[in-house]
Amino acid sequence: MRRIAAPAVLAALTLALVTACGGSGSGGDKAEGAPSPVPSVSFAAPKQAAAPAAYRKLAKGEVRLEQGPFTDRVKVAGSALAAGSTVTGHLAVTSDVSELIALELSAAYYDADGKLLGAGSFQYAEEGHDDHKGAHTPAAEGPGIDFRIQPREPLTGTPAGAVLSIPVLVNE
Repeated sequence: MRRIAAPAVLAALTLALVTACGGSGSGGDKAEGAPSPVPSVSFAAPKQAAAPAAYRKLAKGEVRLEQGPFTDRVKVAGSALAAGSTVTGHLAVTSDVSELIALELSAAYYDADGKLLGAGSFQYAEEGHDDHKGAHTPAAEGPGIDFRIQPREPLTGTPAGAVLSIPVLVNE
């Protein structure tokens, strides 16, 4: 009797799993063939700066753009490390003329010996696409956007230079 019961139980379990997990689509209110809404997903940008050893040759006051997945689509002009550890500049999308929706720039601050002193970031989100409702964001006027990055926390020394990275770039 056990030899017959084991395959029968196994067959019943398999049928139950296939029926329950099959996704037959008879789940109520959705119209046949209507696409499911795409959930709004935002991923947190990495909070790590580039390895300090890679930037030992930063000139005093230099702001270098680190190569990444978006650097071939943008042009950063007028970047400078100003007094008070503020990195300023202008970013323009060069790959096409579509509207800029979201942007994040990160700056890692280094001393003359290449030691990481701290980091800061700049975020831009077009009105209507902003995940942080009520937060003030700069306007992208004309061909690009002016940015200003300040350290998140007080730096542990005097910066000699900074390295910019672009963890987020979304355009239409």
